Amino acid sequence: MFQNIDPKDLTENVFSLIGERWMLVTAGTPDHCNTMTASWGGLGVLWGKPMATIYIRPQRYTFEFLEGSDWFTLSFFAPQWRKALAHCGAVSGREEDKFAACGFHVAGAGEAPYIQEADLVLVCRKRYWNDLDPAHMDEETKTQHYAARDYHRMYLGEITQVLRRV
Repeated sequence: MFQNIDPKDLTENVFSLIGERWMLVTAGTPDHCNTMTASWGGLGVLWGKPMATIYIRPQRYTFEFLEGSDWFTLSFFAPQWRKALAHCGAVSGREEDKFAACGFHVAGAGEAPYIQEADLVLVCRKRYWNDLDPAHMDEETKTQHYAARDYHRMYLGEITQVLRRV
């Protein structure tokens, strides 16, 4: 069961939440969606609104769902789900039903699909996107992260709802 909370009431450390615990980015509709593991992103305030930033490579299956939807969710899990999160980052939804393989169940917050087993869900309305431009990157970043020149697309989503497991 989830409780709605105000984004301002989040107390988690965003660096450990995203960078160490990871998250699942889910997009599409509750009836047809895909999810993927991510450890790059951010939370903050932009245009006077609570925002989430995510970065997705165009070859990821979830990219297609993000492009076709105005909504996405970020789901955060308890440590016992770490193996499932690793699986969702290693296998494409084009090749298998990751939800079934991991024991996940999809629910909907309006048009936004999210995973019921999460402890914390950020429901985001897509407000902006742009492709990362290598002309604006230092050489170290290009060498370490973009040898294949497969630059991420950045998405900014307004956090419209926060669901916390109670």
